[in-house]
Amino acid sequence: MQILVLYYSKGGNTKKLAEAIGKGAESVAGSSVALKSTADVTQDDFLHSDGIIAGSPVYFGVMAADLKRVFDEFIGTRKRMENKVGAAFATSGDASGGKETTMMSIIQCLLIYGMIIVGDPMSATGHYGVACVGAPDDKTAENAFKLGQRVAQLCSRLAP
Repeated sequence: MQILVLYYSKGGNTKKLAEAIGKGAESVAGSSVALKSTADVTQDDFLHSDGIIAGSPVYFGVMAADLKRVFDEFIGTRKRMENKVGAAFATSGDASGGKETTMMSIIQCLLIYGMIIVGDPMSATGHYGVACVGAPDDKTAENAFKLGQRVAQLCSRLAP
């Protein structure tokens, strides 16, 4: 079972958060992680993944244009993504910088792709996904691990 952790990162903070999420997904027996930037992801990565956890820095309260480009360009895979697990994460430069609205913009795309959306588990924050200001601190990295783990566990449960 493969989990795609997809991210756009200009300054490196979103990539660091993606890496922590990937570690959580890899901790589930039988799972593998494809950690891909928006520049490197392919349609095959989408199709061969049982779950997608997508993340972005906050750009005017929504996802970065390059992550949106991927969702736009891969729209041909949409019907084959139905019932896969999806989740979101975000980073910002300010405490009130639009992380939740950014995650919601990602979640909207995942919903339109027909995916089953999950937030981070109650043992983390129990909200839209995982987010942080700047680089993830130890607590955020722990919550990111839990989000990755949750998605991989759900993919395992949904596997035929």
